[in-house]
Amino acid sequence: MQKKNKIIIEKLKEMYPDAKCELNYETPFQLLVATVLSAQTTDKKVNEVTKELFKDYPDAESFANLTQEMLEDKIRVIGLYRNKAKNLVLLAEKIRNDFGGEVPETMEGITSLPGAGRKTANVVLSNAFGIPSIAVDTHVFRVSNRIGLANSDDVYDVEMQLQKKIKKSEWTLMHHVLIFHGRRCCTAKNPKCDNCGIKEYCKYFKKVRK
Repeated sequence: MQKKNKIIIEKLKEMYPDAKCELNYETPFQLLVATVLSAQTTDKKVNEVTKELFKDYPDAESFANLTQEMLEDKIRVIGLYRNKAKNLVLLAEKIRNDFGGEVPETMEGITSLPGAGRKTANVVLSNAFGIPSIAVDTHVFRVSNRIGLANSDDVYDVEMQLQKKIKKSEWTLMHHVLIFHGRRCCTAKNPKCDNCGIKEYCKYFKKVRK
C-alpha cells in the first residue's frame, strides 16, 4: 500500500508540474480575503473581484473601515456574498485590533478570525508564510478519497491521513496537485477516468470499471 501511494503521488506530480495557488494576492491579508471569498466560488471569479477590490482596500486597516453594505456591493457577483461581507469586515477589525494589522502566523490565530476555518488557515499558512500544510477543500477531499490516499467522510480525518502519507516537505505542493487533478480530470460529475494517468492505481476507477 505504501509503495502504491508513493507511485500515485509521483505520477500526480508529473501530471501537474505547474500546480500552484491560483488566487491572485500580494500580501497574507489579501490571500486570506481571497480564500474566504473562494468558498463555493471559482478562483477565476474571485480574481476578477479582488483585482478591483484590492486597489482601494489593500489591507486590514482599509477593510475595517468598510461597512458590510459597502463590501456587499463590491462582491455581489460572488456566492454567499452577504455572509462573506459580514465576516470579512469583522475579520479585518479583529486583525487591526488584536493582531496589530497583520495576519497571525498560527492555526489558532487565523481560526480565531470570523469566517476563517481550518481550510482557510492552511491555505494562508502554506502559501503566504511557507509553513507546510494541507488544506482539504472539496477537490482534495474528493480526489484523495477516490484514489485511496484517504478513507474518511470527515475533513479533519482526511487532512491527518494525508499528512501521514505525504512527506511534510511536499504537503503544500500536493495540496495544489490534488486540486489541479480535481479540477482538470477527477471532477465531481463525469470524471475523465479513461484519460487519467493514475487510473490503474485508482480505487474509484476499479470500482466503476467493475
